[in-house]
Amino acid sequence: MRDFLLANGPVLAGILAGLELIFGVILLALFGKRKKPILLYMALVSLALCYDAAVLALGALLPENALRPLSQLRFVFHGLFIPLLLPICAEALRWSKKAKTAVWIATAVLMVCGAVSGILTRLEPSSVAGITRFLSGEGTPALAERFTRVLSYGTVVPLIAAGIAVWIKRKNPALFLAGFLMFAFSALGPATGNFDLIFLIGMFGEVFMVLFFLIFGKTDR
Repeated sequence: MRDFLLANGPVLAGILAGLELIFGVILLALFGKRKKPILLYMALVSLALCYDAAVLALGALLPENALRPLSQLRFVFHGLFIPLLLPICAEALRWSKKAKTAVWIATAVLMVCGAVSGILTRLEPSSVAGITRFLSGEGTPALAERFTRVLSYGTVVPLIAAGIAVWIKRKNPALFLAGFLMFAFSALGPATGNFDLIFLIGMFGEVFMVLFFLIFGKTDR
């Protein structure tokens, strides 16, 4: 499997980006029909992940000076849109308007902090699996780097918890599977010793998360 990933990194990133684009567009279409906010939030997360994967796919084609600004936006979009997992949880749990407002206040704070962290991230290039990508490097404020890391994992745990609650109450496991598979693939790289491929393995988890967002959007009643 490692050899396969190393040999096909750009192609896989491109395919995953295409899937996330498709899922995001379908979720937007569902939102247009049903006007449920959760569908819009899910679509935005999917499109943000699509951008992330697309930039990684372009890392096999574009020079570093062109990739740098695109990669800076990767970090900004990550900080801006990943916090939407929290209102997704609130909507799925059908919390009261007051509770949703509180969640949105917390989400807005996280979005601002996430975007600022993305802007403050100092980038340095790295190449693996045929992909040149920019990582957080020397000069990045420790707080910004720590916040970005916490945001990646800290928002998935509430998603899993909300998914369990929805599964119990409404017999729909899709939201749980979205969070669980995202978490599982994020842990798969370190668990197998493929630390240099964590980003690529984790992208499969992102696609599965969005796929089960779509399934949840279509099946939840």
